[in-house]
Amino acid sequence: MKSLLVLYSYHHHNTEKVAKVFARVFDAEIKWPQELNPEEIKEYDLVGFGSGIYGGKNHESLLELVDKLPQSTGKNAFIFSTCGAPIALGGQKTLDDYALKCHSLLREKLKAKSYVIIDEFICAGFNTNSFLKLFGGINKGRPNVEDLRRAEEFALNLKEVKLE
Repeated sequence: MKSLLVLYSYHHHNTEKVAKVFARVFDAEIKWPQELNPEEIKEYDLVGFGSGIYGGKNHESLLELVDKLPQSTGKNAFIFSTCGAPIALGGQKTLDDYALKCHSLLREKLKAKSYVIIDEFICAGFNTNSFLKLFGGINKGRPNVEDLRRAEEFALNLKEVKLE
């Protein structure tokens, strides 16, 4: 199975840490949106799309790339992200609920291109944006060892259960 991770990870490279775990499990390449020719995606059996969460959604460069992708024929995909916001933001009860909300635009765009979203992953990420830098940020040390263990478990489960 040829796998690709399309990644945008900027401030503290939180999402890149997760992507490296996925890359190891899937033996996948990692490319940034600006490095990828949209036609290249046809060469892969599985594509993971990931970024930090910015303003309640995945990074704009990832969303713009998906707009340029050719129509798929049911290609398997998954979404992953890290998030610097507190879980309770927006009335969400858990991080998973928050992921569903934050991933919704990317998920809709991928589904419109006929991608099959087989799963989604999110974990906390260190955040020093805006006024948070005055207080040393939030989610310091995240993603941590436990987050990366969960990422590995997620990828192994995807590989063994959902892709067979």
